[in-house]
Amino acid sequence: MAETEMEYRVELFNRLGQTCFNKCVDKRYKESELNMGENSCIDRCVSKYWQVNSMIGQMLSAGGRPPM
Repeated sequence: MAETEMEYRVELFNRLGQTCFNKCVDKRYKESELNMGENSCIDRCVSKYWQVNSMIGQMLSAGGRPPM
């Protein structure tokens, strides 16, 4: 059970990183560091990703009903 949970968390983290990177980071790599816009986009993306993941977890634990 713990191994399955760890695999799920690793997969979730990898999807989170890939999704937010693709959404927020310019593909031309003009600078060696993230700029302010990319930083704030990634921050918002990660926050939303975790919020949705938490909502889905609540729905699943409540038997599929939306959280109140």
